[in-house]
Amino acid sequence: MRMSDLIDKKKYDSELSYDEIQYIINGYVEGTIPDYQVSAWLMAVFFNGMSEEEAYYLTKAMIESGDQLDLTAISKSKVDKHSTGGVGDKVSLIIAPIIACFDLAMAKMSGRGLGLTGGTIDKLESIPNINVEQPVDTFIDTVKSVGFALIGQTGNLVPADKKLYALRDVTGTVDSIPLIASSIVSKKIAAGNDIILLDVKFGQGAFMKDAESAKELAASMIGIGGRFNKRFAALITDMNQPLGSMVGNAFEVYESVEILKGRGNPQLRRICVETVAYLLRLSEQYADLDEAMEKINQVIDDGSAYNKFADYVHAFGGSLDVFEDESWVFSASDKHEIKALSSGFIHHVDAETVGRAAMIAGAGREKKEDSIDHHAGIQLIKQHGDEVQEGEVVAYVYTNKAIAPAILNELQRAVHIETNAPAQHSHIYAYME
Repeated sequence: MRMSDLIDKKKYDSELSYDEIQYIINGYVEGTIPDYQVSAWLMAVFFNGMSEEEAYYLTKAMIESGDQLDLTAISKSKVDKHSTGGVGDKVSLIIAPIIACFDLAMAKMSGRGLGLTGGTIDKLESIPNINVEQPVDTFIDTVKSVGFALIGQTGNLVPADKKLYALRDVTGTVDSIPLIASSIVSKKIAAGNDIILLDVKFGQGAFMKDAESAKELAASMIGIGGRFNKRFAALITDMNQPLGSMVGNAFEVYESVEILKGRGNPQLRRICVETVAYLLRLSEQYADLDEAMEKINQVIDDGSAYNKFADYVHAFGGSLDVFEDESWVFSASDKHEIKALSSGFIHHVDAETVGRAAMIAGAGREKKEDSIDHHAGIQLIKQHGDEVQEGEVVAYVYTNKAIAPAILNELQRAVHIETNAPAQHSHIYAYME
């Protein structure tokens, strides 16, 4: 078998067998097939796509390139929620302790942020003294005792994905649905969970720019996941506007704590409650979404969900006490006001612009080696549907570095105001199984 023959085969849109795809993946991981040949193959896949069978073969070969996590010691059904990334997306921080209040477990490995998308691990590391780089045994023991745990990606899970993603990033082949689907599903299967709800976002603040592309990606992932006898479903969600009021690491933990204490942004709470309700239905805990949401609201309001979150943070050495002090959360040296350019109602806040501004302020990374400022970010005072007056403050930018006036002006223009009130906005566009 020769790599040049397999590049030709894919170039002319012929299907590859499992043995051929495994040869490519194993050769690339082992270093016997060079970057330039894999780059050519990726470009052929980008232009010609893959059949569902090929995408399954690619996913299988990627899983088998490394270790697989054994979660059989956790007796409860193991669920996971995977987001394709978004601006202000702290949903995992909120729903994991809620899930733990039911007869389910969430054992979740998460990554760091790059670009506009914040990483769950970066957010958690804004909690003083927490250590989210835990050995697998501690991870599993914490899930058994608390009901959930979030840690950084560990061990040798799907090394092929790490190498392939880095190559896709520099060869213009990231936005290929079969490559995205196999990347995500391979990591979910290797992580050992039984039930996976995919949050596939579309819009300005997301990778998929329209709902139909998001549905196509979701259908591919559900199809591949089903071949591994795992239960996959997907929510197609709107990422044209930031999630919640806060964008930035300590800010988003603060907002999560507020939600778990029964306070905070009502739109974000509703999104989290609906997401958990779909997970409870998918895991056959509740057949009726309204009944599930009633129970979810109950465990938030009675403090059960917050206590689970505090137990998890304590188990990993951290403390949430500082999040009662707003002066600690919003402690950056500079605070810039963003004011409304006109009077009226906010119809739209451009998530992509907000995410980029937060990154420039220090809350995110442009390059992997960049450091994170946990106390940099953006606080949205006004959001979709709110009435504002010209000159009224609609947001604050917190930073410990100089920010060009052009960035602040761009943020002002990102708040779209019209004279009439907007129609009600629905975050969840569709549900797919």
